Amino acid sequence: MQPKSYLVIGGGLVGAASALRLQAAGFAVTLIDPGDARRAASFGNIGHIATEQVSPLASRESLRTFPGRLFGLDGPVDFRWRDAGLWGPWALRFIAASGPARHARGQAALTAILAQALPAWRRLAALSGAPAIVGRDGHAVVWMSDQAAEKGIRAWEGAPTGSAAFQPMGPEHLAPYAAVMARAPVAGIRFSGTAQVSEPQAARDALMAAFKARGGEVVEARVDRLSIGAGVTTHFEDGGSREAEGALVAAGAWAGGLMSTLGVKAPVIAERGYSVQSAEHSWDEALPPTVFEEHAMVVSRFTSGLRASSFVEFGSPDAPGDPRKWRLLERRLSSLGIRFSPEPDRWVGPRPTLPDYLPAIGRLERDPRILYAFGHQHLGLTMAAVTAELTASLALGSEPAIDLAPFRIERFGRG
Repeated sequence: MQPKSYLVIGGGLVGAASALRLQAAGFAVTLIDPGDARRAASFGNIGHIATEQVSPLASRESLRTFPGRLFGLDGPVDFRWRDAGLWGPWALRFIAASGPARHARGQAALTAILAQALPAWRRLAALSGAPAIVGRDGHAVVWMSDQAAEKGIRAWEGAPTGSAAFQPMGPEHLAPYAAVMARAPVAGIRFSGTAQVSEPQAARDALMAAFKARGGEVVEARVDRLSIGAGVTTHFEDGGSREAEGALVAAGAWAGGLMSTLGVKAPVIAERGYSVQSAEHSWDEALPPTVFEEHAMVVSRFTSGLRASSFVEFGSPDAPGDPRKWRLLERRLSSLGIRFSPEPDRWVGPRPTLPDYLPAIGRLERDPRILYAFGHQHLGLTMAAVTAELTASLALGSEPAIDLAPFRIERFGRG
C-alpha cells in the first residue's frame, strides 16, 4: 500500500523541493530540518544550474591530473588528514568507479537527468509562486593567459556538455570585465542552456514558504536514527520522535549515517566547498556568473552581494572551516583586481558525494516506504527540482521520467 504521509528528512534545496512536490501531489508532509541554514551545502554555493556538467568526476582523467590539483600546490583539492578513516575507503571506491566502462554509464545517466534540470527548475519556480528565482540564461568560462586559454578551450571542445552549448567570447564580450578587474581576460567561452538562481537561500526560502502555505509542517530537529514498524519513525537527538507512513531521506552529507541505521550501505562523504561574499563590490549586473578556470574559482553576483567559491575538501561534514582556504580565495580576488570587502562573509559547506559521482535517487528495495534523494555532489542545486519530480513520481507509484536504475543506492551493496 502506498504511504499517504511522508517525513522528509533534510531541508536543503533537494529536501525543500521534494517536500513541496510531495505536498502538491496530495501527500501529508512533515519536513524535518536542523534549522541552521548555513550548515547545508545549499546555503553558500554559487547558484549555478550546471546542465553542462554531464561527465562524472570519477574518471581516469581525474586520477591522472589529481597530483597537480592538490591544495599544497595551490590547487583546489584537499583532504583532512584527521578524517582519513572517512575518505580512505571512499577513495578506493572512487578509483574503482573511474574505469572507462563505469564512467561511460555514469555519463549517460547524468546526461539524461541533467537534460531535465532547467525545465524542472522553471516548473518548480512557478509552483512556488516565485518564477523570478530562476534567473538569466548562461555563464562564462574565462582565462587570463594565452597558454591557459589554449589548453582550456581545447579541453572544452572535446568535452561532452549535454543540453548546454557554448560559443567563443569575442573582444566585445571580454572588454566589460576590464571595468571591474585589473584587466580583461584574454579569452573565454559563453554557455547557453545553463542558468543561475537569484540566490540559493532565497530560492530555498521561496520553496519553504510555498510548502508551508500548502499546509506543510516544518519541525526543527536533528534526526539520530530511523526505525521501521507499522510506520516509519524518525528518532531525534533530543529524544523526541515523529512517525509517518513513509519517509524520504534527503539529508545530504549526513544521509549515510541515517541509511546505516536501516542496514543500507551509502558511502557518502562530505566534499566541502568554500565561499566568500561581499556586499560591497563593483561587479556589473550584466556580467554572467564567471568561472576563472586557472584559479578554480567561480564569481557570481546575487541580490545580496558578490560571491566567490572554490575548493574540494574531503572530510567530516561537521569539521570547522580551514582559514587558509578563505585567505587564498581572497588573495585570488585581489590578484584579479576584483573589488571585495576586506572582511567578507566566510562560509564552508559539505557537498554530499558518492564515489561514482552519481546521486542516490530511488525507493529502497527492502522497504518501499523509504525513498531517498542524496549524494548530488556539486549538482545539488542543479538537480534539486528534477529530483523532486522524480521523487513525487515514485511516491505516486507512476513511471519516472527517466530510468532511475543507475541511481539505486543498492549499487553499493545491500548492507
